[in-house]
Amino acid sequence: MGLEEISDRIAKAETAAGRENGSVKLIAVSKVQPNARVETVLQEGHRCFGENRVQEAAGKWPAFREAFDGIDLHLIGPLQTNKARQSFELFQSIHSLDRPKLAKIFARLAQEMGTCPEMFIQVNTGEEPQKAGVLPADTDAFVAECQAMDLPIRGLMCIPPIEEEAALHFALLAKIAARNGLSGLSMGMSSDFEKAIALGATHVRVGSAIFGARAPA
Repeated sequence: MGLEEISDRIAKAETAAGRENGSVKLIAVSKVQPNARVETVLQEGHRCFGENRVQEAAGKWPAFREAFDGIDLHLIGPLQTNKARQSFELFQSIHSLDRPKLAKIFARLAQEMGTCPEMFIQVNTGEEPQKAGVLPADTDAFVAECQAMDLPIRGLMCIPPIEEEAALHFALLAKIAARNGLSGLSMGMSSDFEKAIALGATHVRVGSAIFGARAPA
């Protein structure tokens, strides 16, 4: 579809939901995409991108930052604790805070480095055993725990189960965020971002619809 068409669809979804145009941030998911495709999107003026793995981002984005100003990089995949320091150096936002051990490491790094990426807590809305994320019933307590450590919690993130209606999970995430006073909702991907916007998404993660099918090396 390309960047322009996706941006138009986001704008229409914002209008349909009675929301201000530009209130939803489009994260172009560049994981496992050739550099040439990413550069094309950068040249079109887009600056907000998402990566799944710290190592892949470290090999790709420093050179792009030298060539393009204002890049806003988001980590949207699971994070190993031994990559936490590197993630602070690479990313402006982390969408996969999902356990107390990681929160404590983030808090220590924030104190030590004097800076901290914006944080989203990943919620396992489908309670899937193979998937990362805090369970819905545990989210309120985890939000409070993270805030007590002075972590900059912007909002919540979810990845709904493939076989279930995504809107139900988006509505649940929005409800949990609202009762915790969090405004950020990272939800919605290529196939369902318009539903997510209707239910309050502030960040949508779109990859294949912008770049085409992933092209692993």
